Amino acid sequence: MAGKFELNKSKKGHFMFSLKARNGQVLLSSEQYSSKQAAQNGISSVIRNATDDNRIERMQSKKGKPFFVVKGGNGRVIGSSETYSVPQAMENGIESVKKNAINAQVVDQT
Repeated sequence: MAGKFELNKSKKGHFMFSLKARNGQVLLSSEQYSSKQAAQNGISSVIRNATDDNRIERMQSKKGKPFFVVKGGNGRVIGSSETYSVPQAMENGIESVKKNAINAQVVDQT
């Protein structure tokens, strides 16, 4: 079974999504969007781009912890991972995003 995208709305009226693994762990979190359609377009972009290694950028937090972002074709960040304790854990997270994003259902919680 694949993961799921959860689409949510903030108290301030912004939309965002997260990609969750089958066990409920958040794998990727989006930025905030001004419209539901823009957030849905973000989900579609993750599905298209997450399996392309050229669209995944490995980074380090200010505290030196590894994390990654998925970028769209325009080079903008679509989603960011949590920070990880070690690079191998980050690589496992990337593989999990690749596996879960492709067939993930969208659960609209707005």
